[in-house]
Amino acid sequence: MKILLKRIGKIVGYFLALLGLYILAGLLVPFIEVNKSTNYRSPKDVTIFISTNGVHTDIVMPVKTPIMDWNKYVRYEDTDLKDSTYPYVGIGWGDKGFYLQTPNWSDLKFSVALRAMTGLSSAAIHATFYKSISEDSVTVPLHITNQDYQYLIRYMLNSFDLNATGQSIHIPSTHDGYGNMDAFYEATGSYSQIHTCNTWANNGLKAAHQKAALWTLLKDGIFRHYQK
Repeated sequence: MKILLKRIGKIVGYFLALLGLYILAGLLVPFIEVNKSTNYRSPKDVTIFISTNGVHTDIVMPVKTPIMDWNKYVRYEDTDLKDSTYPYVGIGWGDKGFYLQTPNWSDLKFSVALRAMTGLSSAAIHATFYKSISEDSVTVPLHITNQDYQYLIRYMLNSFDLNATGQSIHIPSTHDGYGNMDAFYEATGSYSQIHTCNTWANNGLKAAHQKAALWTLLKDGIFRHYQK
């Protein structure tokens, strides 16, 4: 019995140590900034935005530029309103169960949270079209080169799960918790406690040579590097 209790104690101790390291890393690593200087290239050709609803971070871009037409992958026709006059689109990546079954925190189910925490759920792309973008505390503009924008495009397209003909796969949503210019698509990868929606957005900024955290779980790890 004593041997069993010692083994259980060791397992609990290892778990608590790992949990402590995880929390410590989550608090400290986001302060480590990469790509501190974003002015080494010119001109600045495209304006994109990082935007948050307080939990998720999206990257907002012009729907159409000379080098990319996002409507080929996130389509106006997949939204409820189907209004093609919206010139901006925000794209985020995250857990499919959270996106489709939890538009509000009050809708969260234990089964959805458990699958997301363990990485057992699939992922989805969430696209939101915007009529206009205003700079504020939760929306920050970034002026980048066409080359860096192409790096960002490549990174984001690799997150789409495409069908045999190279088209994105629309996921119908029946929830009323989203706007009438939102759409969902199948995505690659899986959400976990190491790789969250904010980790995905942060990695996109790194791919585009923009300021970012070395690693982050939360949106604060991104936005603190853009505080004036």
